[in-house]
Amino acid sequence: MTIVFSVLVTLIIGALLFALYQQLVIEQRYQVTESLKAEVQRYQQLAKSVSRQNFARQIEATDSKAALVAWKNGDNVIGALSFMPDEMPYLPRTKDFPILTAGPDKLHILTGGLVKTRYGPVLIASRTDHFASLIDKFVSASATAVMLTVVFALALGFLFSKAILRRLIHYNRLSKQIEQGHYNTRLPVSWRNDEFDILAQKFNNVLDTLENNLTAIRGITDNIAHDLRTPLSHLRIGIEQLINSPTDDLPDHCAELLEELDHCLGTFDAMLSLTRIEEGQLALEKQPIELHHLCHDLRDMAEALAEVNEQTLLLNLGREFSVQADKHLLFQALFNLVDNAIKYSGTNATIEIRQNANRIEIVDNGPGIPDEHKEKVFDRLVRLDPSRHHKGTGLGLSMVKAILTRHNATVKLSDNNPGLSVTIDF
Repeated sequence: MTIVFSVLVTLIIGALLFALYQQLVIEQRYQVTESLKAEVQRYQQLAKSVSRQNFARQIEATDSKAALVAWKNGDNVIGALSFMPDEMPYLPRTKDFPILTAGPDKLHILTGGLVKTRYGPVLIASRTDHFASLIDKFVSASATAVMLTVVFALALGFLFSKAILRRLIHYNRLSKQIEQGHYNTRLPVSWRNDEFDILAQKFNNVLDTLENNLTAIRGITDNIAHDLRTPLSHLRIGIEQLINSPTDDLPDHCAELLEELDHCLGTFDAMLSLTRIEEGQLALEKQPIELHHLCHDLRDMAEALAEVNEQTLLLNLGREFSVQADKHLLFQALFNLVDNAIKYSGTNATIEIRQNANRIEIVDNGPGIPDEHKEKVFDRLVRLDPSRHHKGTGLGLSMVKAILTRHNATVKLSDNNPGLSVTIDF
Protein backbone atom coordinates (compact mmCIF):
# COMPACT_ATOMS: atom_id res chain seq x y z
CA MET A 1 0.00 0.00 0.00
CA THR A 2 2.84 2.39 0.85
CA ILE A 3 4.58 1.79 -2.50
CA VAL A 4 1.35 2.07 -4.48
CA PHE A 5 0.42 5.25 -2.61
CA SER A 6 3.88 6.73 -3.25
CA VAL A 7 3.74 5.86 -6.94
CA LEU A 8 0.28 7.41 -7.31
CA VAL A 9 1.33 10.62 -5.52
CA THR A 10 4.48 10.83 -7.64
CA LEU A 11 2.53 10.32 -10.87
CA ILE A 12 -0.01 12.99 -9.90
CA ILE A 13 2.66 15.55 -8.96
CA GLY A 14 4.69 14.65 -12.06
CA ALA A 15 1.64 15.18 -14.26
CA LEU A 16 0.94 18.56 -12.64
CA LEU A 17 4.56 19.67 -13.09
CA PHE A 18 4.58 18.50 -16.72
CA ALA A 19 1.39 20.47 -17.38
CA LEU A 20 2.99 23.53 -15.77
CA TYR A 21 6.12 23.02 -17.93
CA GLN A 22 4.00 22.90 -21.07
CA GLN A 23 2.22 26.06 -19.98
CA LEU A 24 5.56 27.82 -19.49
CA VAL A 25 6.76 26.80 -22.95
CA ILE A 26 3.52 27.98 -24.54
CA GLU A 27 3.69 31.27 -22.65
CA GLN A 28 7.30 31.80 -23.79
CA ARG A 29 6.40 31.22 -27.41
CA TYR A 30 3.40 33.53 -27.12
CA GLN A 31 5.44 36.37 -25.63
CA VAL A 32 8.15 36.06 -28.32
CA THR A 33 5.55 35.94 -31.08
CA GLU A 34 3.67 38.99 -29.77
CA SER A 35 6.92 40.94 -29.32
CA LEU A 36 8.07 40.19 -32.85
CA LYS A 37 4.63 40.99 -34.26
CA ALA A 38 4.69 44.42 -32.63
CA GLU A 39 8.16 45.13 -34.03
CA VAL A 40 7.08 44.03 -37.51
CA GLN A 41 4.24 46.54 -37.57
CA ARG A 42 6.49 49.25 -36.19
CA TYR A 43 9.22 48.95 -38.83
CA GLN A 44 6.81 48.50 -41.70
CA GLN A 45 5.07 51.75 -40.70
CA LEU A 46 8.41 53.42 -40.10
CA ALA A 47 9.68 52.50 -43.59
CA LYS A 48 6.56 54.02 -45.14
CA SER A 49 6.77 57.30 -43.23
CA VAL A 50 10.49 58.23 -43.18
CA SER A 51 13.35 58.54 -45.64
CA ARG A 52 16.03 55.93 -46.07
CA GLN A 53 18.52 58.00 -44.06
CA ASN A 54 16.10 58.52 -41.17
CA PHE A 55 15.17 54.83 -41.34
CA ALA A 56 18.83 53.94 -40.81
CA ARG A 57 19.08 56.36 -37.87
CA GLN A 58 16.00 54.78 -36.24
CA ILE A 59 17.47 51.32 -36.58
CA GLU A 60 20.76 52.42 -35.04
CA ALA A 61 18.88 54.04 -32.14
CA THR A 62 16.73 50.98 -31.39
CA ASP A 63 16.85 49.79 -27.76
CA SER A 64 18.40 46.32 -27.79
CA LYS A 65 16.47 45.34 -24.67
CA ALA A 66 13.21 45.34 -26.61
CA ALA A 67 14.46 43.67 -29.79
CA LEU A 68 17.65 43.15 -31.74
CA VAL A 69 17.31 44.70 -35.20
CA ALA A 70 19.66 44.54 -38.20
CA TRP A 71 19.31 46.07 -41.69
CA LYS A 72 21.67 45.65 -44.59
CA ASN A 73 22.21 49.02 -46.19
CA GLY A 74 24.35 48.28 -49.16
CA ASP A 75 27.43 46.39 -47.92
CA ASN A 76 27.03 47.58 -44.33
CA VAL A 77 24.85 45.99 -41.63
CA ILE A 78 23.20 48.60 -39.43
CA GLY A 79 21.66 47.84 -36.02
CA ALA A 80 22.34 45.83 -32.89
CA LEU A 81 23.62 42.87 -34.86
CA SER A 82 26.84 42.93 -36.86
CA PHE A 83 25.63 40.35 -39.37
CA MET A 84 22.51 38.84 -40.84
CA PRO A 85 22.39 35.01 -40.78
CA ASP A 86 21.75 33.17 -43.99
CA GLU A 87 18.48 31.47 -44.86
CA MET A 88 16.44 33.42 -42.32
CA PRO A 89 12.68 32.99 -42.92
CA TYR A 90 10.18 35.81 -43.15
CA LEU A 91 8.02 36.39 -40.09
CA PRO A 92 5.76 35.01 -38.68
CA ARG A 93 8.04 32.00 -39.29
CA THR A 94 11.07 32.14 -36.99
CA LYS A 95 14.49 30.56 -36.65
CA ASP A 96 16.86 30.21 -33.68
CA PHE A 97 20.48 31.29 -34.18
CA PRO A 98 23.45 31.96 -31.83
CA ILE A 99 25.53 35.12 -31.47
CA LEU A 100 28.74 35.89 -29.58
CA THR A 101 29.06 38.90 -27.28
CA ALA A 102 31.83 40.45 -25.25
CA GLY A 103 30.00 40.10 -21.92
CA PRO A 104 30.32 37.34 -19.30
CA ASP A 105 27.72 35.28 -21.15
CA LYS A 106 29.40 35.11 -24.50
CA LEU A 107 26.91 32.88 -26.31
CA HIS A 108 23.31 34.02 -26.68
CA ILE A 109 20.48 32.31 -28.47
CA LEU A 110 18.16 34.51 -30.51
CA THR A 111 14.84 33.80 -32.18
CA GLY A 112 13.77 35.92 -35.09
CA GLY A 113 12.98 36.39 -38.75
CA LEU A 114 12.88 38.87 -41.63
CA VAL A 115 10.26 41.49 -42.34
CA LYS A 116 9.74 43.08 -45.76
CA THR A 117 9.96 46.86 -45.87
CA ARG A 118 10.23 49.53 -48.57
CA TYR A 119 13.99 49.68 -47.92
CA GLY A 120 14.58 45.94 -48.04
CA PRO A 121 14.40 43.09 -45.51
CA VAL A 122 14.97 43.88 -41.83
CA LEU A 123 16.04 41.22 -39.34
CA ILE A 124 14.12 41.36 -36.06
CA ALA A 125 15.15 38.96 -33.28
CA SER A 126 14.49 38.49 -29.60
CA ARG A 127 16.69 36.86 -27.02
CA THR A 128 15.23 33.55 -25.75
CA ASP A 129 18.09 31.88 -23.95
CA HIS A 130 17.00 33.39 -20.61
CA PHE A 131 13.65 31.63 -21.10
CA ALA A 132 15.50 28.40 -21.71
CA SER A 133 17.55 28.99 -18.56
CA LEU A 134 14.35 29.58 -16.60
CA ILE A 135 12.84 26.37 -17.94
CA ASP A 136 16.01 24.45 -17.08
CA LYS A 137 15.78 25.74 -13.51
CA PHE A 138 12.13 24.79 -13.40
CA VAL A 139 12.92 21.26 -14.61
CA SER A 140 15.67 20.94 -12.01
CA ALA A 141 13.39 22.20 -9.23
CA SER A 142 10.62 19.85 -10.42
CA ALA A 143 12.94 16.85 -10.34
CA THR A 144 14.00 17.79 -6.80
CA ALA A 145 10.34 18.19 -5.78
CA VAL A 146 9.44 14.79 -7.21
CA MET A 147 12.34 13.13 -5.39
CA LEU A 148 11.40 14.79 -2.09
CA THR A 149 7.78 13.77 -2.66
CA VAL A 150 8.79 10.15 -3.14
CA VAL A 151 10.94 10.23 0.00
CA PHE A 152 8.28 11.88 2.14
CA ALA A 153 5.51 9.66 0.75
CA LEU A 154 7.51 6.52 1.50
CA ALA A 155 8.40 7.77 4.98
CA LEU A 156 4.85 8.79 5.85
CA GLY A 157 3.44 5.64 4.30
CA PHE A 158 5.86 3.53 6.32
CA LEU A 159 4.90 5.28 9.57
CA PHE A 160 1.20 5.00 8.70
CA SER A 161 1.59 1.30 7.88
CA LYS A 162 3.43 0.68 11.14
CA ALA A 163 0.62 2.37 13.08
CA ILE A 164 -1.99 0.22 11.32
CA LEU A 165 0.02 -2.96 11.77
CA ARG A 166 0.52 -2.19 15.45
CA ARG A 167 -3.26 -1.97 15.96
CA LEU A 168 -3.85 -5.10 13.88
CA ILE A 169 -1.28 -7.02 15.91
CA HIS A 170 -3.02 -5.88 19.10
CA TYR A 171 -6.41 -6.94 17.70
CA ASN A 172 -4.93 -10.31 16.69
CA ARG A 173 -3.58 -10.87 20.21
CA LEU A 174 -6.98 -10.08 21.73
CA SER A 175 -8.69 -12.36 19.19
CA LYS A 176 -6.51 -15.25 20.34
CA GLN A 177 -7.66 -14.58 23.92
CA ILE A 178 -11.27 -14.75 22.73
CA GLU A 179 -10.53 -18.04 20.92
CA GLN A 180 -9.24 -19.44 24.22
CA GLY A 181 -12.62 -18.77 25.85
CA HIS A 182 -12.13 -15.32 27.40
CA TYR A 183 -15.40 -13.98 26.02
CA ASN A 184 -15.31 -10.91 28.25
CA THR A 185 -12.36 -9.56 26.21
CA ARG A 186 -13.14 -6.45 24.16
CA LEU A 187 -11.24 -4.63 21.42
CA PRO A 188 -10.08 -1.12 22.42
CA VAL A 189 -11.82 1.91 20.91
CA SER A 190 -9.78 5.12 20.65
CA TRP A 191 -10.84 8.77 20.56
CA ARG A 192 -10.15 8.95 16.82
CA ASN A 193 -13.36 7.07 15.93
CA ASP A 194 -11.83 5.94 12.62
CA GLU A 195 -12.67 2.85 10.56
CA PHE A 196 -10.78 0.55 12.95
CA ASP A 197 -12.71 1.94 15.92
CA ILE A 198 -16.03 1.47 14.09
CA LEU A 199 -15.01 -2.12 13.27
CA ALA A 200 -13.96 -2.68 16.90
CA GLN A 201 -17.32 -1.37 18.12
CA LYS A 202 -19.20 -3.72 15.78
CA PHE A 203 -17.01 -6.64 16.84
CA ASN A 204 -17.57 -5.78 20.51
CA ASN A 205 -21.33 -5.75 19.88
CA VAL A 206 -21.04 -9.23 18.38
CA LEU A 207 -19.09 -10.34 21.47
CA ASP A 208 -21.78 -8.84 23.72
CA THR A 209 -24.45 -10.79 21.85
CA LEU A 210 -22.36 -13.95 22.01
CA GLU A 211 -21.76 -13.57 25.73
CA ASN A 212 -25.47 -12.90 26.34
CA ASN A 213 -26.39 -15.98 24.30
CA LEU A 214 -23.93 -18.13 26.24
CA THR A 215 -25.39 -16.80 29.48
CA ALA A 216 -28.88 -17.57 28.20
CA ILE A 217 -27.82 -21.10 27.24
CA ARG A 218 -26.38 -21.65 30.71
CA GLY A 219 -29.62 -20.33 32.21
CA ILE A 220 -31.70 -22.61 29.98
CA THR A 221 -29.55 -25.57 30.96
CA ASP A 222 -30.01 -24.77 34.65
CA ASN A 223 -33.77 -24.37 34.15
CA ILE A 224 -33.98 -27.69 32.29
CA ALA A 225 -32.10 -29.40 35.12
CA HIS A 226 -34.34 -27.72 37.70
CA ASP A 227 -37.67 -28.41 35.95
CA LEU A 228 -36.97 -31.95 34.75
CA ARG A 229 -35.12 -33.26 37.78
CA THR A 230 -38.31 -33.60 39.81
CA PRO A 231 -40.38 -35.53 37.22
CA LEU A 232 -37.40 -37.72 36.31
CA SER A 233 -36.83 -38.48 40.00
CA HIS A 234 -40.51 -39.37 40.31
CA LEU A 235 -40.17 -41.67 37.32
CA ARG A 236 -37.18 -43.44 38.84
CA ILE A 237 -38.86 -43.85 42.23
CA GLY A 238 -42.07 -44.99 40.58
CA ILE A 239 -40.26 -47.63 38.50
CA GLU A 240 -38.53 -48.94 41.64
CA GLN A 241 -41.89 -49.14 43.43
CA LEU A 242 -43.47 -51.06 40.54
CA ILE A 243 -41.38 -54.09 41.46
CA ASN A 244 -43.02 -54.43 44.87
CA SER A 245 -46.47 -53.03 43.96
CA PRO A 246 -49.52 -55.32 44.00
CA THR A 247 -50.83 -56.38 40.64
CA ASP A 248 -54.07 -54.46 41.13
CA ASP A 249 -52.18 -51.16 41.66
CA LEU A 250 -50.04 -51.48 38.51
CA PRO A 251 -52.45 -49.61 36.17
CA ASP A 252 -52.67 -46.60 38.53
CA HIS A 253 -48.89 -46.48 39.04
CA CYS A 254 -48.28 -46.81 35.29
CA ALA A 255 -50.73 -43.97 34.59
CA GLU A 256 -48.90 -41.71 37.05
CA LEU A 257 -45.55 -42.57 35.47
CA LEU A 258 -46.91 -41.93 31.98
CA GLU A 259 -48.20 -38.54 33.11
CA GLU A 260 -44.75 -37.60 34.39
CA LEU A 261 -43.16 -38.88 31.19
CA ASP A 262 -45.65 -36.93 29.04
CA HIS A 263 -44.75 -33.78 30.98
CA CYS A 264 -41.05 -34.29 30.13
CA LEU A 265 -41.81 -35.03 26.49
CA GLY A 266 -44.17 -32.05 26.34
CA THR A 267 -41.36 -29.77 27.50
CA PHE A 268 -39.04 -30.99 24.73
CA ASP A 269 -41.79 -30.82 22.10
CA ALA A 270 -42.56 -27.25 23.14
CA MET A 271 -38.87 -26.32 22.86
CA LEU A 272 -38.68 -27.82 19.36
CA SER A 273 -41.85 -26.00 18.30
CA LEU A 274 -40.50 -22.73 19.71
CA THR A 275 -37.25 -23.16 17.78
CA ARG A 276 -39.14 -23.84 14.54
CA ILE A 277 -41.22 -20.69 15.01
CA GLU A 278 -38.25 -18.49 15.92
CA GLU A 279 -36.11 -19.75 13.03
CA GLY A 280 -38.93 -19.36 10.51
CA GLN A 281 -39.01 -23.11 9.77
CA LEU A 282 -42.75 -23.22 10.42
CA ALA A 283 -44.68 -21.77 7.48
CA LEU A 284 -47.54 -19.44 8.47
CA GLU A 285 -50.93 -19.95 6.85
CA LYS A 286 -51.93 -16.31 6.88
CA GLN A 287 -55.47 -15.13 6.24
CA PRO A 288 -57.52 -12.01 7.10
CA ILE A 289 -58.66 -12.18 10.74
CA GLU A 290 -61.08 -9.76 12.43
CA LEU A 291 -59.86 -8.96 15.94
CA HIS A 292 -63.47 -8.68 17.14
CA HIS A 293 -64.10 -12.33 16.23
CA LEU A 294 -60.79 -13.43 17.68
CA CYS A 295 -61.52 -11.76 21.03
CA HIS A 296 -65.02 -13.30 21.13
CA ASP A 297 -63.46 -16.74 20.59
CA LEU A 298 -60.96 -16.08 23.40
CA ARG A 299 -63.77 -15.11 25.79
CA ASP A 300 -65.85 -18.15 24.85
CA MET A 301 -62.93 -20.56 25.28
CA ALA A 302 -61.68 -19.14 28.59
CA GLU A 303 -65.01 -18.37 30.24
CA ALA A 304 -65.42 -21.85 31.68
CA LEU A 305 -61.91 -21.77 33.20
CA ALA A 306 -62.67 -18.42 34.84
CA GLU A 307 -65.92 -19.73 36.32
CA VAL A 308 -64.09 -22.70 37.85
CA ASN A 309 -61.72 -20.25 39.63
CA GLU A 310 -64.66 -18.03 40.61
CA GLN A 311 -63.29 -15.21 38.46
CA THR A 312 -64.96 -12.62 36.27
CA LEU A 313 -63.98 -12.51 32.57
CA LEU A 314 -64.96 -9.33 30.72
CA LEU A 315 -64.77 -8.38 27.04
CA ASN A 316 -64.49 -4.74 25.95
CA LEU A 317 -64.40 -4.11 22.18
CA GLY A 318 -63.58 -0.86 20.42
CA ARG A 319 -62.92 -0.06 16.76
CA GLU A 320 -62.64 -3.09 14.50
CA PHE A 321 -59.30 -4.05 12.93
CA SER A 322 -58.24 -6.79 10.53
CA VAL A 323 -54.82 -8.48 10.44
CA GLN A 324 -53.12 -10.98 8.15
CA ALA A 325 -52.22 -13.85 10.48
CA ASP A 326 -52.10 -17.59 11.07
CA LYS A 327 -55.37 -18.02 12.96
CA HIS A 328 -54.31 -21.13 14.88
CA LEU A 329 -50.96 -19.76 16.08
CA LEU A 330 -52.28 -16.30 16.91
CA PHE A 331 -55.20 -17.74 18.89
CA GLN A 332 -52.73 -20.03 20.71
CA ALA A 333 -50.57 -17.06 21.72
CA LEU A 334 -53.47 -14.90 22.94
CA PHE A 335 -55.17 -17.77 24.73
CA ASN A 336 -51.91 -18.52 26.53
CA LEU A 337 -51.93 -14.95 27.87
CA VAL A 338 -55.56 -15.20 28.99
CA ASP A 339 -54.90 -18.63 30.55
CA ASN A 340 -51.93 -17.21 32.49
CA ALA A 341 -54.10 -14.36 33.78
CA ILE A 342 -56.74 -16.86 34.96
CA LYS A 343 -54.15 -19.21 36.44
CA TYR A 344 -52.14 -16.67 38.44
CA SER A 345 -54.65 -13.92 39.30
CA GLY A 346 -56.26 -15.85 42.15
CA THR A 347 -59.82 -16.40 43.25
CA ASN A 348 -62.41 -13.65 42.70
CA ALA A 349 -60.09 -11.81 40.33
CA THR A 350 -61.35 -9.79 37.38
CA ILE A 351 -59.82 -10.38 33.95
CA GLU A 352 -60.65 -8.15 31.04
CA ILE A 353 -59.94 -8.55 27.33
CA ARG A 354 -59.80 -5.12 25.65
CA GLN A 355 -59.54 -4.46 21.95
CA ASN A 356 -59.40 -1.16 20.10
CA ALA A 357 -58.12 -0.87 16.54
CA ASN A 358 -54.73 -2.61 16.29
CA ARG A 359 -54.27 -3.04 20.08
CA ILE A 360 -55.34 -5.88 22.35
CA GLU A 361 -54.91 -5.68 26.12
CA ILE A 362 -55.34 -8.49 28.66
CA VAL A 363 -55.70 -6.94 32.10
CA ASP A 364 -56.11 -8.54 35.54
CA ASN A 365 -56.07 -7.38 39.17
CA GLY A 366 -53.94 -10.22 40.49
CA PRO A 367 -50.51 -10.05 42.13
CA GLY A 368 -48.77 -8.96 38.89
CA ILE A 369 -45.08 -9.39 38.03
CA PRO A 370 -42.20 -7.38 39.57
CA ASP A 371 -40.55 -4.89 37.20
CA GLU A 372 -37.21 -6.70 37.30
CA HIS A 373 -38.84 -9.87 35.94
CA LYS A 374 -41.07 -8.38 33.22
CA GLU A 375 -38.55 -9.01 30.41
CA LYS A 376 -37.06 -12.13 31.96
CA VAL A 377 -40.37 -14.07 31.83
CA PHE A 378 -40.13 -14.18 28.02
CA ASP A 379 -36.94 -16.27 28.22
CA ARG A 380 -37.07 -20.01 27.76
CA LEU A 381 -37.90 -22.22 30.76
CA VAL A 382 -38.18 -19.23 33.09
CA ARG A 383 -40.81 -19.67 35.78
CA LEU A 384 -40.96 -17.31 38.70
CA ASP A 385 -40.75 -19.03 42.09
CA PRO A 386 -44.38 -18.32 43.10
CA SER A 387 -45.56 -20.21 40.02
CA ARG A 388 -43.53 -23.37 40.62
CA HIS A 389 -46.52 -25.14 42.17
CA HIS A 390 -48.40 -24.81 38.86
CA LYS A 391 -47.75 -27.40 36.21
CA GLY A 392 -46.16 -25.98 33.10
CA THR A 393 -43.13 -26.04 30.82
CA GLY A 394 -41.93 -22.49 31.35
CA LEU A 395 -42.11 -21.94 27.59
CA GLY A 396 -45.55 -20.37 27.29
CA LEU A 397 -44.51 -16.71 27.20
CA SER A 398 -41.48 -17.54 25.04
CA MET A 399 -43.88 -19.11 22.55
CA VAL A 400 -46.18 -16.08 22.78
CA LYS A 401 -43.35 -13.66 21.96
CA ALA A 402 -42.06 -15.84 19.10
CA ILE A 403 -45.52 -16.10 17.51
CA LEU A 404 -46.23 -12.38 17.84
CA THR A 405 -42.78 -11.53 16.45
CA ARG A 406 -43.50 -13.69 13.38
CA HIS A 407 -46.68 -11.62 12.95
CA ASN A 408 -44.75 -8.32 13.22
CA ALA A 409 -46.51 -7.56 16.52
CA THR A 410 -45.06 -6.40 19.84
CA VAL A 411 -45.94 -7.46 23.37
CA LYS A 412 -45.34 -5.39 26.50
CA LEU A 413 -45.95 -6.06 30.19
CA SER A 414 -46.88 -3.20 32.53
CA ASP A 415 -48.43 -2.68 35.96
CA ASN A 416 -52.20 -2.42 36.33
CA ASN A 417 -51.95 -1.32 39.99
CA PRO A 418 -52.85 -3.88 41.12
CA GLY A 419 -52.31 -6.67 38.65
CA LEU A 420 -50.72 -7.03 35.25
CA SER A 421 -51.51 -5.47 31.88
CA VAL A 422 -50.34 -7.22 28.71
CA THR A 423 -50.43 -5.00 25.59
CA ILE A 424 -50.19 -6.41 22.06
CA ASP A 425 -49.82 -3.98 19.14
CA PHE A 426 -50.21 -5.20 15.53
